[in-house]
Amino acid sequence: MIQDTQQMIQDRIKKIQDVKHSAEVRKINTEREKAARVELFTDLIRSIERCQTELLEMMEEQQKAAEKQEEELIEELEQEITELKMRNTELEQLSHTEDHLHLLQIYSSLCSSRNTRNWSEISVKTDESLETLRRALTKLQDSLQEKLTQTELKRIQQYAVDVTLDPDTAHPDLILSDDGKQVRDGDIRQKLPDKPERFDRYSNVLGKEGFSSGRFYFEVQVKGKTDWTLGVARESIDRKGKITLTPSNGYWTVWLRNENEYWACAGPRVSLCVRVKPQRVGVFVDYEEGLVSFYDVESSSHLYSFTDQSFTGKLYPFFSPFLNAGDKNSTPLIITPVKHNK
Repeated sequence: MIQDTQQMIQDRIKKIQDVKHSAEVRKINTEREKAARVELFTDLIRSIERCQTELLEMMEEQQKAAEKQEEELIEELEQEITELKMRNTELEQLSHTEDHLHLLQIYSSLCSSRNTRNWSEISVKTDESLETLRRALTKLQDSLQEKLTQTELKRIQQYAVDVTLDPDTAHPDLILSDDGKQVRDGDIRQKLPDKPERFDRYSNVLGKEGFSSGRFYFEVQVKGKTDWTLGVARESIDRKGKITLTPSNGYWTVWLRNENEYWACAGPRVSLCVRVKPQRVGVFVDYEEGLVSFYDVESSSHLYSFTDQSFTGKLYPFFSPFLNAGDKNSTPLIITPVKHNK
């Protein structure tokens, strides 16, 4: 009885130590996050101030250009007024001549002098163009979005995991590298055992490692490819026959088709606006939050996120290099080490 009580005391003491340790770790993490947020907002403020300075400088340059144009117009108008006055004087003098032949000759000459500009078609801007402001704000928005994504990537890259391909799941047409980091379509079906976990219709392969909690992140080089599919899949997915890549079927993926058509397989598919062709794609999963996000790592841009998902069982990294297409798409997908953004 005494021993049981002592053990209970020791358990309670250990629990108190664990709680204190967790509180200390949380405090350290909070301070680190606060410092990161202060740094982020400082950068954002600098970006806004820089954008404001550039906009004001541009407006000043436009004002100087407008003033120069106005001076030139006034000078030209004054020159025309002078010429018109001289012509008017000459015509006034000719009106008193009695030599009609000379009058016709001179009048014809005066009338054929240089044409004046049609000033009714010329206007002077009195308001600053809103297009200048729109362009400046768009540039600022892009800059802020890039900084936010850089910060986001820096945070989630700490959850990088070592992913290798599972040859037991690979479609027979796929060729995997010896280290399990690369996969391409070989255009020739290999004689492999038809295991239950192997895909038999589409050129897909899963990672060896599955995750049923927490967060994980990995990156894949897609450079040089015309078609590919990346994401994660539930362990219980169908591997045989026709497969439809949707969350309801256990797939959270994005793909490239026909070199420049990017889609999220959300059921129905969602077209993605991609300004720069991604060379390396990052995939991040937060199991408890029900989140799967995709990033263009090199341009620090967010591609797409599946949110508010409900995961059950293990999730596995999912890869498809797609068809070889006569060597047009022969470049492999490559699982690359994560290079943490600075």
